[in-house]
Amino acid sequence: MPVVRSYADSAVVIAGASSGVGLASALAFVDAGVTRLALLSRSPERGEAARERVQARNPAATVEFIPVDVDDLAAVTRAVALAHQKLGGIDVLVSSVTSAYRPDLLSRIEPSDIAGILTGQALPPMYLTRTVLPYLKEQGGGSIVLVASDAAKVATPGESVLGAAMAAIVMFSRTAAMEAKRDGIRINAVTPSLIAGTATAARVLTDGFSKALFDKAATLAHLGVAEASDLAALIVFLGGPAAAKITGQAISVNGGISAA
Repeated sequence: MPVVRSYADSAVVIAGASSGVGLASALAFVDAGVTRLALLSRSPERGEAARERVQARNPAATVEFIPVDVDDLAAVTRAVALAHQKLGGIDVLVSSVTSAYRPDLLSRIEPSDIAGILTGQALPPMYLTRTVLPYLKEQGGGSIVLVASDAAKVATPGESVLGAAMAAIVMFSRTAAMEAKRDGIRINAVTPSLIAGTATAARVLTDGFSKALFDKAATLAHLGVAEASDLAALIVFLGGPAAAKITGQAISVNGGISAA
């Protein structure tokens, strides 16, 4: 049988943990009883501030911060190995990494920028997943949760290249889930739309085409625009024992903006 640990016995690694959904997930995991966490982030200052905030939630917990450039495979490999060493194992990986991007019509995107948008969005979660897999396989189970976007499912003007990158993440997670299930490993994706109060939301709502796009989307969220804590609640569930039989899914949290 796959190894499925309680929150209290789990070691959790969160990439993109210095803000937004990543930080909200770290706090929610601590609230659920997790006492071993490694927070991965590019910025040492923001990462250490996040570590202190999560540590304050439970002073008895082990909370490590590891700086890493998630675009660099070698750096990701070192960071995951260090997290495994410091925590004494890894049971859950959460990838909540993203690169700066503002939606725009394809005709306005420089052709030379397309490759960077695709690789900047899609490769880091793939690197993280591939690097963590051997550790989870060795122990006989674990959970991986990748944060993508509803752009993977819904054709939205302004998100042609972004949507392609997000679709890549979702199909990657589904296929990897089918491969990894024999080793007791679950892999799922979470696909938000607009997330209130995040740096990404602030960026896309500043002005121009992206502001018009997401202002319209917000009017369709009749259940309310999702917040980082809404995503975190689902991520913690998917990382825990109650989701032991859920894998290969891409679940939207968008307040009713779309159904896909």
